[in-house]
Amino acid sequence: MPTECPGIPARLAAVHDRVAAAARAAGRDPREVRVLLATKTQDAATVLEGVRAALDLAAAAGDDRPVLVGENRVQELVAKAPALADLVAAGRVEAHLIGHLQKNKVNAVLGAATAVDSVDSLALAQALSTRCARDGRTLDVLVQVNVSGEESKSGVAPEDAVALALDVAALPGLRLVGLMTIGARSDDDARVRAGFARLRAVRDAVLASDAPGTADAHELSMGMTGDLELAVAEGATVVRVGTAVFGARPTPA
Repeated sequence: MPTECPGIPARLAAVHDRVAAAARAAGRDPREVRVLLATKTQDAATVLEGVRAALDLAAAAGDDRPVLVGENRVQELVAKAPALADLVAAGRVEAHLIGHLQKNKVNAVLGAATAVDSVDSLALAQALSTRCARDGRTLDVLVQVNVSGEESKSGVAPEDAVALALDVAALPGLRLVGLMTIGARSDDDARVRAGFARLRAVRDAVLASDAPGTADAHELSMGMTGDLELAVAEGATVVRVGTAVFGARPTPA
């Protein structure tokens, strides 16, 4: 049976209020920051409830941009794709892979994703490019950067990130739209914020390069439930929020 999640609309509204307050505190327009629904381990019915709540909030605000949904695991993305297919086809939802992607799962992810936010190597980008070029499609991608240096996190090192981004931007079938990171796992706000500032600096260097394919690389996907205010202060354009909207994650069977 689908898991009942009463309160999702209210929790999502509260997240939007947090984002808006953080944006105003940083002198930014709250519309510059979008909320991506991180739906790891949530069932399809719960995801759809979150999407409906997001569409209602957007309609009330006069925002016709698609709702962003992100999955960490390819198998979950594929399993939930049928439930979102009509909304994706209508341009109401974008389905993002936000977790690590192995090259042997490229074909599977391209059957379900509208964007891959976790490109962390040229080899992976080339595999995506080859398949997209063959299929005559263009895939939005973000380069994942490990700003904290923590071994548990995926991503290219910051000092190598500009070079990788320029290589990715030049590949056929891919559109580089920005960068993604996971903040440091730390109670030290200054350390977490410094990592987000470093991602912004990498993004700015990519844009300043004027290299082919870099003109659209404006997005900064950074910040989650516990650190989104710090990310917004440093220029986040997308925050990825799961537990603050859906509650504690169900334990997989």
